[in-house]
Amino acid sequence: MNLRDPAEEAPRAGLWRDAGRRLRGSRAAMLALAVIVFLVLLALFGPYLNPNHFDTIDWSCIAMPPGLRHAHWWGTDRLGRDLFVRTLQGTRISLAVGVIATTVSLIVGITYGAIAGFVGGRVDQLMMRLIEVLSGLPLIFFVILLTVVFGRSVYLLFMAIGAIGWLTMARIVRGQAMVIRGREFIEAAAAAGAGPGRIIFRHVVPNIIGPVIVYATLTVPQIILFESFLSFLGLGIQEPQASLGTLIASGAAQMQSAPWMLLVPGVILAVLLVCFNVLGDALRDALDPRDA
Repeated sequence: MNLRDPAEEAPRAGLWRDAGRRLRGSRAAMLALAVIVFLVLLALFGPYLNPNHFDTIDWSCIAMPPGLRHAHWWGTDRLGRDLFVRTLQGTRISLAVGVIATTVSLIVGITYGAIAGFVGGRVDQLMMRLIEVLSGLPLIFFVILLTVVFGRSVYLLFMAIGAIGWLTMARIVRGQAMVIRGREFIEAAAAAGAGPGRIIFRHVVPNIIGPVIVYATLTVPQIILFESFLSFLGLGIQEPQASLGTLIASGAAQMQSAPWMLLVPGVILAVLLVCFNVLGDALRDALDPRDA
């Protein structure tokens, strides 16, 4: 039985409608969303438009510049591999890392923060001290340690980045949970016999979904950038697979003789980061009740 106060349901629904209206009214946000959707579709289906495979070597086209008169539209790298296909393959992997790692961080952070904020007291203090200790550890050291212990793996990279990305989300959720734990519908649910677990996941979490959505949108580009940094250092995606970070690292070594090898993945990464941040800022403004 859902014991949320009906008097609060209409204002909440109105808030979401107003947020959607404000978001649609932002030209920058709509343009950023359109670019993100286009790049996602291009990363998913673009490689099928080109006859080359991401790891196919064409010895007759070593470091060929971009052009439409040959099959390598965005040029080739120093091994003759097609940059169009490899860049889209790298974009696909970078987006997958960003989305999956963000999902992992959301699941852990929401659960951890909601429990800490709702229960409070010594439990909350102990859980927050643990977050402070983990926040003091260098994140890259944690990833390197996992890589050394378990070996290099794309799936391990997903989990490792997600496992270290939940700390800020836990703090945000904790603060929101502390604000609403004294509301009438929470007290009504407790009076009706609902246990702490049911109250947290049926009443607390759904009422803090707004800040969660905003932070998730801003977390995706942060994780993409972090994965690109790891791959640039040689700690992320390994050959013959490619991410935007590995492509940028390879292009940086050939920047003077073949600048397109750096510019192509670099521009894609920059556009993704800018669009995600613009969309996240617009969502934050749209969901802020003070702007209503």
